[in-house]
Amino acid sequence: MTALTEGRNTPQRLPGDRAGPVAASVLIHAGALVMRNAAGYLTKGATATGSVGVGRAEARVDNSSGSAGDATLTFRPGVFRFANSASTDEITIAEVGDVCFVVDDQTVAKTNGSSSRSPAGIVEDVDALGVWVRLDEALTKTAAA
Repeated sequence: MTALTEGRNTPQRLPGDRAGPVAASVLIHAGALVMRNAAGYLTKGATATGSVGVGRAEARVDNSSGSAGDATLTFRPGVFRFANSASTDEITIAEVGDVCFVVDDQTVAKTNGSSSRSPAGIVEDVDALGVWVRLDEALTKTAAA
């Protein structure tokens, strides 16, 4: 590609909803914590390794009898409240700014569960109703590295 010699209308993707192909045999409910697996497909939050939190599902997508990529999910990066884990994995105000980890499609934990959980996102706040998590794929990958 050569350098520009005149103005160009460069395409732009604004912040907001994103979309991507869904993993095989997955049902993702609206509002679920969404992860991208190691193969690049979107899946619901679950205890697993090799994935990273990317956002919140904006609609229900049923690819439970489909192959990888047969369905597309719309998701939104941002800060969302999810359920807090319990006992020694409960997130407190002391973990604000730390990476938290996926337990399931609505729950996050303080630890990686002895290397059995993938990073969800960055803890923004903790209140009586749960944990506010910043779901930003690039930020989380960097922070978890």
